[in-house]
Parts: sequence; C-alpha cells; structure tokens
Amino acid sequence: MLFATTIEAFEILFPVGIILLLAKILGGFAKKIGLPQAVAMLLTGIIIGLFALIPGVDEYFVTDDGVAGIRFIAEIGVILIMFSAGLGTDLKQIKAVGKAAAFITVLDVVLCIAFGYVVSGLFNGWSGTTSFGVDEAGNPIEVKKMWSNLFYGVILSATSVSVTVATLKELGRLNSKIGTCIISAAILDDLIGVIILSVVLSMSGSSAGADSVTAEPLSKLLSHIMPHTAADIVSVIVLTLLFFAFVFGVGFIVRKIFTHLEQKYPHHRRLPIYGIGFCFIMAFFSQFLFGIADITGAYFAGLILAGRSSSQYVERRTDIASYIIFTPVFFAKIGITTDWKAFASKEFLVFMGFGLTLVLAGILGKFIGATVGCKTNGYTMKDSVRCGMAMTVRAEVCLVSAQKGIDAGIVDPKIQVFLMVLIMATSFVVPLLLKASYKNEDPADTPKASPAQAQLVLDRVDVYKATHGVLEDDEDYPDLSSRYGPNDYY
Repeated sequence: MLFATTIEAFEILFPVGIILLLAKILGGFAKKIGLPQAVAMLLTGIIIGLFALIPGVDEYFVTDDGVAGIRFIAEIGVILIMFSAGLGTDLKQIKAVGKAAAFITVLDVVLCIAFGYVVSGLFNGWSGTTSFGVDEAGNPIEVKKMWSNLFYGVILSATSVSVTVATLKELGRLNSKIGTCIISAAILDDLIGVIILSVVLSMSGSSAGADSVTAEPLSKLLSHIMPHTAADIVSVIVLTLLFFAFVFGVGFIVRKIFTHLEQKYPHHRRLPIYGIGFCFIMAFFSQFLFGIADITGAYFAGLILAGRSSSQYVERRTDIASYIIFTPVFFAKIGITTDWKAFASKEFLVFMGFGLTLVLAGILGKFIGATVGCKTNGYTMKDSVRCGMAMTVRAEVCLVSAQKGIDAGIVDPKIQVFLMVLIMATSFVVPLLLKASYKNEDPADTPKASPAQAQLVLDRVDVYKATHGVLEDDEDYPDLSSRYGPNDYY
C-alpha cells in the first residue's frame, strides 16, 4: 500500500499551533535574560507534556496520532538543523587557527566520551544487553551495554557556544586570539561529533542502520571469510569509507553546479530551495545506502555548500523556514514525548543519581579537555580556563544526538531531562563566569587574532548564532530585500 498511515491532518493542527504560539511567547522571555531560543522551545514541550497528563486531555489535545504527526514534523526539523550546522562550518576558519583548535577538540571529545562511558558503566553495568525502545513490530530493541555506555559519552561530546559568542562580542573579545580559538574548536567539535555518532550507531547494530540496503548483504558476504562479529565491524568501516567517497564525489559535482547557479541567480530564492532539496536527498542516501545516520548526510550536504558566496544567504533562508515551524516542533517534541509518569517511580531515584553524575561528567570532560588543550598550545592559564568554561556550553546538537540514540533504542529517554539541566545551567553560569574573568581588564590589552583570523570570525558571527539557536527576530532585519536583493521576494 502506498500510504499506510491513518493519521488525519487536522489532529496535528491544534498541538502544532499551540507549540508555535507558546514557543514564540516564551522565546521573548528567554531572549530578555540571554538564553538560547532552544531553551524556550524545550520548555514549551515540557509544559504541553505535563498538561497532557491531565485525565481526558490526551483524547482531545495530544492524541497518539497527533504525537505521531509531531514526530514526523520533528524529523524534518532535525534534518534542517544539521543542514544549517553544516552550512555554518567554516573550514577556512578552522584552518586559520589550525593545530590549537584541533588539539582542543580531540582532547575534550575523547575525555567526554571516556567520562560518559565510565559513568554509564558504573551505573548501568558493563556487560550484557539493554533495551530502551521497540521496533516497528513492537519487539524490544536489544543493544549491547558497551554501545549504550559509549553513546552516552558521544552525547556529551557536542559543544555549542552561541551564548559564549554573544558574551565575547559584548565584552569586545570576540576577535581576540582566544575568542577565535574557542569558536573554531566548537565548530570542529560538531564535525567530529556527528561522524562519531554515526559510526557508533552503525556499529551498535541498532535500528539506526536498519534501512540500509547494503549493510546486511555486505556483512553476509564478509562472514564467509571471517567471524560474524568481525564481518559486521568491517562492513561498517567499509560503508563509512564508501560514504565519504560518495560525499567527495557528489560534493565536487554539486559545488560546480552551485557555482553556475550563483552566477546566474545571485541571492535568488531558488538557491535555498535547491540547497534544501539537496540536503533531503543526501540525508536519504546516507542512511538508505550506507547505514549512516540521516542527520550526518544532512550535515555533510551543508558542509558541501559551506564557504560559498551564497552560503550565508542559503543558511539564513533555511533557518527562517526551519524556525517558523520545524525546529520549534522538534524541541517541543522532546518534552511532549518524555514519559513524565516514570519520574514518579522508585527507579527514577537511581536514574537521578546517574543523570546528575553524567551532567557533571559532561562539564568536567569539556572543561578539563579544553583547558589542558589550550594551555598545551601556549595560551595563558587564564585564557585556557576561559576556553574550558566556554566549551562546556551545550545546546541543540547535544539534544539531536540524544534523540537519535533514543530513536535507536540505545539510551534511556529519561536522560533528556538531565540534558536540559546541562543546557540551562551552562547557559546561565558560563556568561557570568566569563564576564567575571575579564573584570578590570582593558580590551586593548587582550591578545588579538591575526587580521585574517579576526575577519573570518566576524564574517561568521551572525551565521553561527543562527545555526545554534539564537536566531534573531525579523524586526532585527526590517528590510531584508535591500540586504539580499529583490529576487529573494519577487
């Protein structure tokens, strides 16, 4: 059957309408106190999720079919978020800072994964299998605890410094040597984190790669010459390498096509349309052919189009389309689909210890890794500590990673609540600590980045803020037609 769903469109209209209105209202308050818009969207979902616990509400307000529709819209939202993140990844900026940013990123990612793995193992065990979800047939998804423990560390590896960018800009330190290093390391964090996420999902044997048409045949072929477990691992490695070859080949062709389109249609609305279409196709093929998470395909689609003359324009238009509907629904879905009844159980007391310890591990992993990495590369101790503080901030990529793990049945859905605690705590505290660290210091005395590095940062500030959930309101750009040209609107 072509269409197997029985969901009626009207069933999602009311909850989606409430999500959009409430997210916008709460977003205004969040902006006033300096919080990312993502926090307001998360709070929207929490309010609706708790409201749905009232007896009888789920029959008329948030029905099962309505939640299924919200999940579908949210999937589009997460794809667009990662496409935008790829567009905002400036490889030239990373290259300009070079060794320091790379070393900081590798060290803090390794420590976060290691800390998360150890904490999860101590609380949840090291051997055997676990199950946090069911497949389409309703059967439990069994995953080895090793992969579940590892994935908790992967969730902690993501960084978002949108709040830090705003703080450094306010303090006049954005184009400083340490400011440039922080932003570059955070961008590189996302790139490495997305790759690790896909590899762990694929090797765990979870449902993430279930739609791949090549993984199982390749594994069966290899099993004739090696043990079954080894065949699975080798097949994942081979498909991952093939995926990168695919990205390189497609990227070369698509960049040539976009060069022609940019010359023929500068700042025309068809450019973001082509870009989003390319994003969806890459997301599909990454999972369908290679068993690589669809969000990775979307991220690399953005990366292919990054650094072009139209990149900021395409990203801005994508963000506007995404933040009107899809992104608020994605973040709200996290709160709506959280099993709040589980928090009244005795088991939650044990899970609370695990969740809070994991939050602490996530903060320490980033802080220690970034601080040591910075100091090792010749920065002062004070600047190294500032880098460590800045890198602890988390936002949407952390939640996207967690959601992928939840959908694959590899992590416990209750972890979302503690990730919200991590996001809100770091978003509140880090700006205060950074401001205190610069007290009584003259901005003129702060070591500056080279002119080339500073310009790269300044060119990317607005884009990076939009990518990481600090999208400016339309009133900040009262005349977009003069900014981008008449073809954008007419």
